[in-house]
Amino acid sequence: MALKELIFASHNAGKIKEIREMIEPLGIELKTYKDIDIPDVEETGTTFAENSLLKSSKIAEITGIACIADDSGLCVDALNGAPGVYSARYAPDRDFDKGMEKLLAEIAKSRNPDRSAHFSCVISLAYPDGKYELFEGRINGKIAEQKQGTGGFGYDPIFIPEGYDKSFAELGNEIKNKISHRGRAMQKLSQYLRNL
Repeated sequence: MALKELIFASHNAGKIKEIREMIEPLGIELKTYKDIDIPDVEETGTTFAENSLLKSSKIAEITGIACIADDSGLCVDALNGAPGVYSARYAPDRDFDKGMEKLLAEIAKSRNPDRSAHFSCVISLAYPDGKYELFEGRINGKIAEQKQGTGGFGYDPIFIPEGYDKSFAELGNEIKNKISHRGRAMQKLSQYLRNL
């Protein structure tokens, strides 16, 4: 049965814009916290999948409307996979400019020449009856020496995806949405929704 509406459990304006651009062409109305009075769900999981599903399943249960949620983050090899699931909380006061400065300083302090990193994303789609689906996306790349570009959000200015010489912040939404971790997870979700 085709879905007419979905809730996206996020306050992040950048994520909402990205997801809306991908979902609305499918004829599905996307609602967020701004549209519906729903509680925040604390991310207490230790994996992207756990955190994503915590949010979507709780909100689907409360509202009776199918809900999607994502959890995503930047995993840096030189920092043993950090910040990972703590990517948003890693940034002081959730200020990503400060977060990028902190991350670049920690890489420099580690003296590890390996700047390999990847972004991971898990999008969950939960139904009010408790059923759910998970869609995962990942993109490999490296951490830039310094911030590059002003587009995107989060850690985009310091992440250079594999096969490119520009950061996510420089590539523009059209390219980023196709190749990013969230874009790849969303492509799987979109395919699933088309086949309902």
